[in-house]
Amino acid sequence: MAWNLFGRKKANGFERSRKAVREAGGGETLPVQDTRAAIEELSQVVKNDPEAVEIYLALGSLYRSQGEIERAIQIRNSLILRPGLDREFKARALFELGRDFRRAGFLDRAEKAFLESRSHGHDVTAIHYEMARLAAERGNYEKAAESYGQLGLPLPQAHYLVRLAMDYFEEGNDSQAHRALRHAIRAYPGAVEAWLEQMIQAYKSGSERKLADILRNALDNVAPELRFVLLEGLLQTLDRAERERALPAGDEAAWTHACADEAVTKALLPVIDSQEPDVLLLYYGAAFLLRVGDEENAKMWLEKALVMHPDFWLARLELFELSRPDQTLTPFFKEQLSFFMDRARKINRFFCRRCGLKRDQLFFNCPRCRSWHSIAFRTDFTQ
Repeated sequence: MAWNLFGRKKANGFERSRKAVREAGGGETLPVQDTRAAIEELSQVVKNDPEAVEIYLALGSLYRSQGEIERAIQIRNSLILRPGLDREFKARALFELGRDFRRAGFLDRAEKAFLESRSHGHDVTAIHYEMARLAAERGNYEKAAESYGQLGLPLPQAHYLVRLAMDYFEEGNDSQAHRALRHAIRAYPGAVEAWLEQMIQAYKSGSERKLADILRNALDNVAPELRFVLLEGLLQTLDRAERERALPAGDEAAWTHACADEAVTKALLPVIDSQEPDVLLLYYGAAFLLRVGDEENAKMWLEKALVMHPDFWLARLELFELSRPDQTLTPFFKEQLSFFMDRARKINRFFCRRCGLKRDQLFFNCPRCRSWHSIAFRTDFTQ
């Protein structure tokens, strides 16, 4: 006989525990201390009320959030094997089991669990979303993009079209790659990663004029808080090209036709200067000028950035570095100053606006909270 979970008296703490889990979004974003406390409490409730399926499901999610995947899987399996378990609860247990397997990297098992969950009547949209994530983790970017498009999620659709394009470029299939990038921008015009990849390809082909045109269009379509990604990504590409050319085993052939740094700077600065004043655009304009040794104009751009945002630490750092040759310093002070300057340059410049994760490399999907396009630049130390 099926359990009447909603008509029977709940064990002490049931409602409080269930509310905590729901507020935590399934137990995946709770702080570590709070999560462990919730696990202990729920474990006690489960002992007193072994038929409480909802608590079992919540407890499994908490174990998964703590990385205790094996225990989470054990809980799901114990539910699935229960005789007489309601079809709805079995479908939910199978769905969560699939998520457990995906978290553990057992992608084939995860797919099987999701398909079984669907056969038991679980929400089709939720399963479709999980299957899209599976396709992405398997590197099947075409399938992932198609699935996200069907779900009406253009941002991840565009992202995986860009990943597909990058694979095509690696294979030498440039026409398919450019087609995928155009498709990405049609799907989501604000796809900063698609515009950046187009800029990189224009740079590699040696067309600084095309590079400038793409940047102009990108600045019109990308969200203002993400425009710095275009210039940061291009600067990182220029650095990579320089390293590859210098290494004996580097892939120098890939950069044979790339634009010269001077040509890139000359083409891009008028585009940047034509925009409404923006502290990060001014900073990156200075970065390109410094790259070609134009220190006087770089100082002017950095000073403009500080007028707009006096607490912008990185602009101050660059101006300080430019003024060092004019200072009379003792050898000891020079050594200490160099040490602190090197440490300051290693500070993570980017962070996630949603969860606060800090990184020194660009990201389009936060590695911690999985939010899309949440990257921001740390213009002051309080961020």
